[in-house]
Amino acid sequence: MNKRMLIAVAAAMAAGGAWAADPEAAMAKAGCTACHAKDKKLVGPSFKEIAAKYKGQDAVAKLSEKVRKGGSGVFGPVPMAPNPPDKINDADLKAAIEYILKS
Repeated sequence: MNKRMLIAVAAAMAAGGAWAADPEAAMAKAGCTACHAKDKKLVGPSFKEIAAKYKGQDAVAKLSEKVRKGGSGVFGPVPMAPNPPDKINDADLKAAIEYILKS
């Protein structure tokens, strides 16, 4: 594969969301950090609280659904609004959740 072709393939994949952005940047862009912080409770739980609650679990799919649908009751009565793909795409959401679970 020549250099031009590699560049074209890379650009097409990036445009299609095949590569997730930096998780912290994606969360900031999507507005997650308005309610969540790494190590302190704001409106919602901290990333460390979320990681502790789901430690040892394969929770990426579960948390992805929760982010998409919103909800309340897991960390208290304050509801989290739904976050559709136009707010944070699937690749960025997966990367963000994996980042949070490693906090």
